[in-house]
Amino acid sequence: MCETPQPEDLLTWYDRHARIMPWRVSPEDRKSGHRPDPYRVWLSEIMLQQTTVAAVRSYFLKFTELWPTVSDLARAEDDDVMAAWAGLGYYARARNLLKCARVVTERYNGIFPSDRAALQSLPGIGPYTSAAIASIAFDQPETVVDGNVERVMARVFAVEEPLPPAKARLTTLAESLTPKKRPGDYAQAVMDLGATICTPKRPACGICPWMTGCKARDLGIAADLPRKLAKAAKPTRKGVVYVARRSDGAWLLERRPDKGLLGGMLGWPGSDWSDAPTASAPISADWTTLDAEVRHTFTHFHLILTIQTAWVAVEENPSNGQYIPHRDFRPTDLPTVFRKVFDVASHVFLND
Repeated sequence: MCETPQPEDLLTWYDRHARIMPWRVSPEDRKSGHRPDPYRVWLSEIMLQQTTVAAVRSYFLKFTELWPTVSDLARAEDDDVMAAWAGLGYYARARNLLKCARVVTERYNGIFPSDRAALQSLPGIGPYTSAAIASIAFDQPETVVDGNVERVMARVFAVEEPLPPAKARLTTLAESLTPKKRPGDYAQAVMDLGATICTPKRPACGICPWMTGCKARDLGIAADLPRKLAKAAKPTRKGVVYVARRSDGAWLLERRPDKGLLGGMLGWPGSDWSDAPTASAPISADWTTLDAEVRHTFTHFHLILTIQTAWVAVEENPSNGQYIPHRDFRPTDLPTVFRKVFDVASHVFLND
């Protein structure tokens, strides 16, 4: 019969194999008395929501260079933060990032609260993030459950009920293993185990520190877990975007509404995104439809964009949008979908 997995075995493994990340304090440094910076823990956790470690690393370094403390971030201009976030996706996170930084600065004098309930009252911080900050930054015995942890628990306890219905059970099982000693390191250890050994495909069970306590391994079904309910196919929507450049080199862009997809970000004016989009040019011009189109996938749908381009006169005023001088225009400040549009349309204006 399988033994129950022991947190101490996982922590021993973590002390030797912890992943090196710019927002982490290593196990060795923690034992020497170095404490994680709650600001860096919070920032990394917000960035890591539905985003890979590889994608987050450069953004985290950029943010902490531009805004080393939460108070620095609170004083930042909204447009600067949104531009720095461009390309990372899920842009509501960036808006909540600013809101949270300002609340922490104004209400808590720039010091994050250590209590999970107080953390969860802050903008953009939900159950997972509050547990992560309380555990990792303040060593509170809170249980941190992400996709990696769910996979580890499903295998260790051989939970065959599919996700998402099994989430509550997997969280309860994760709570049963969370130790009072070194809970912050333990939380990161379970996530590292799922990311490096207990991987979705071909888990390396032979070198797992919990191999003797894993019921799924004992049953020979580790690679089959966790089971998941079949996802519905994503619908495909269409839209039209207008890329216009003024004769003095300025580009016509618009700031998207704060609420909604890509909220608060700069982008090209265009139609709605739907089965039958209603196109309406933002300015009178001799528009040319490009042969190429842009395809992009969001969480809930696929998008196909038709691109129209035009040179416009300086005296022409748009019905919506604003002109950005060429010297101030940086394609990297655009969300990925609009950066794709620029990459396709830019050749039209290369002779400028």
